[in-house]
Amino acid sequence: MAQFGVNPVVIINQPVSAEKRDWDTGLCNCCADVGICCCGTFCTLCLGCQIAGSMNECCLCGTSMAMRTLVRTKYRITGSLCGDWWTTMLCLPCSLCQIKREINHHN
Repeated sequence: MAQFGVNPVVIINQPVSAEKRDWDTGLCNCCADVGICCCGTFCTLCLGCQIAGSMNECCLCGTSMAMRTLVRTKYRITGSLCGDWWTTMLCLPCSLCQIKREINHHN
C-alpha cells in the first residue's frame, strides 16, 4: 500500500531511553527531609502505608521489597532485586524514607 514510493511505518511502542540513574537522595540522607525521617523513625508502618497509597498499592506492600523494586523500576533507578532485599531487610526505616523522598521529588 505504498503511495508515491513511500512505505508506511507503524510505531507500536513509544521509544524510551534505557538510561538509568541513581536515587535522588542517599539511603541515610535524613537531612533532605526531616519530616519524612521522623515519620520513618517513629511510625515506620504509617510511612509504609503512605508510600503504598501514593503508588496505588495495597497498604501492606508499602514496607516490602516489592514496593522498593516498583519505585526503582518506575523511576528508572539503578539497582537489583538482591540490593532491594538487602536494603529493606537491613534498614527498613531508611529504605522507606528514601522511597518517600523519591516519590515526592517526582510528584
